Amino acid sequence: MSAVNELPPLAPEQAEHSARLVERIRDEIEAHGGWISFERYMQMALYEPGLGYYSAGAVKLGAAGDFVTAPEISPLFSRCLANQCSEVLERLGGGSVLELGAGSGVMASDVLLELAAQGRLPERYFILEVSADLRERQRTFLSQRVPDLLGRVEWLDSWPTAFRGVVLANEVLDALPVHRFRIRGGQVNALGVTWQLGRLDWSEAHADASLEAAVRAIEASLDEPLPDGYTSEVNMQLGPWIGGLAAALEQGVALFIDYGLPRRHYYRSERIAGTLLCHFRHRFHDDPLINIGVQDIGAWVDFTAVAEAASEAGLSVAGFTTQAHFLIGTGVERLLAELSAEEITARVQSARQAMLLTLPGEMGERFKVIGLAASYEHPLRGFSVRDMAASL
Repeated sequence: MSAVNELPPLAPEQAEHSARLVERIRDEIEAHGGWISFERYMQMALYEPGLGYYSAGAVKLGAAGDFVTAPEISPLFSRCLANQCSEVLERLGGGSVLELGAGSGVMASDVLLELAAQGRLPERYFILEVSADLRERQRTFLSQRVPDLLGRVEWLDSWPTAFRGVVLANEVLDALPVHRFRIRGGQVNALGVTWQLGRLDWSEAHADASLEAAVRAIEASLDEPLPDGYTSEVNMQLGPWIGGLAAALEQGVALFIDYGLPRRHYYRSERIAGTLLCHFRHRFHDDPLINIGVQDIGAWVDFTAVAEAASEAGLSVAGFTTQAHFLIGTGVERLLAELSAEEITARVQSARQAMLLTLPGEMGERFKVIGLAASYEHPLRGFSVRDMAASL
């Protein structure tokens, strides 16, 4: 974990932007009696109109941003996803693709190019994007990269209705705002944010009934109480959010790729400080109360909670595995072999990119893939190598 004092300083315009958002959050704290939940704080830090990290205009992805996602590392990632999309679209006899939070647009372009090469283009390629700034960046990128396919792309403001096809979501669930809690003398406390001594700071309060019930349900599934001082996160937006997906998905498959764990590993007693992860200029740390509005904030995903929310919403779990095994199942080795005719520099670069995507010490095991299905009973090739659904 990168130390906070190792982070690069804010540029003047970043500091000014951050100060405006801090003032907005301070007003929110005062309006609510001097304390807000961490969920509300994270919502504002990431999504406050015009000021939140995902609502403002700064570059977020790639070398000039704060972090690099798998589609930016290598087109092999998106081509493998396209292979899974092709299988589902063939089984359905057609359909569309819906990408949630399309980032820079790189994944959309690579998926479309691969599907076009296979003669399996979707009827539509929908992008559900909450950031107006990112939407415009995606439109510009796609118009340059895949101008002949841009006519199939449509941006949405909300879930579609009666959707048939494949939903893709890479590093989306980790950005859903979470509650933080701490165990004190067997009691569940909510860990929120206050304003003290001229700055934002942590503050504990008694958990409300819903947060208390959520934490007690976690303890019940672990068969033991969490230790005193234990701090972690719980995503209480997940149920309604997955419910929205289930209402939209008439037939097909949703694939979520993110860093996370099954519940029994997520809430292990030694993981006493939680899972929050902040990204700023390609450095990561665990202090969400600094660089507000100009750094990313995420929390590891409890994939057991995803599976439970899906079941409650009427979806079935179609598979759960590591990113490495999913990519192997969807043909990454074959794609690499097809590069053998390329010049040596390109082949070496592709091999290195594939290692970043699949090695256990890189993204291969830290990132997982879960498939959720609606009226779709066929096996998915992405889970054919190793399906860990029984661990959820």
